[in-house]
Amino acid sequence: MNAKEKLIQTASRLFQLQGYHGTGVKQIVEESQSPKGSLYYYFPGGKEQLAIESVYATAKFIRTNIQEILNKEDDPTKAIQSFIYKIAEFFQKQFRLEGIPIASVALETSLISEPLRKACQEAYISFQHQFTEKLIQAKVAQNKAHELGIVINSMIEGAFLLSFTMDSVQPLLLVAEQIPLLLQQ
Repeated sequence: MNAKEKLIQTASRLFQLQGYHGTGVKQIVEESQSPKGSLYYYFPGGKEQLAIESVYATAKFIRTNIQEILNKEDDPTKAIQSFIYKIAEFFQKQFRLEGIPIASVALETSLISEPLRKACQEAYISFQHQFTEKLIQAKVAQNKAHELGIVINSMIEGAFLLSFTMDSVQPLLLVAEQIPLLLQQ
């Protein structure tokens, strides 16, 4: 892993744990074991640019996981439920310790940084698009699939936030159980 990747990985983890405002450039540099000059070399826009790259990297990781799970099932209901159950499983093992991947940056910065708001928006739209495409493959009308993609992603994000707040996977499991009702034609 090169210095740029280490900076992005470290910043992503710290933003998830501590939020954007709770994470300083000095801490990112120290924990990534990178020279301070390398941060500004790779990210001349400083912390904001690094945060944008962190959002993109996190979104790519999440998209890959969504796609792998959705590809395992032809039935969109089962595929989406499988994804939610996998999130619940990861939450129990790992996410509780790592924070909420993109939501914390989105909530903290959307009113003060248009570039960061747009990066977070692009991430969420890309997730929604994956659910939409899965539904279109199952012959759901494009407009309906688009609306359902937004609803599904909103339900998952909301359940993830509640699961984190309640320290329980119950909200995620309840959302998974509602997917068949939502997708009934």
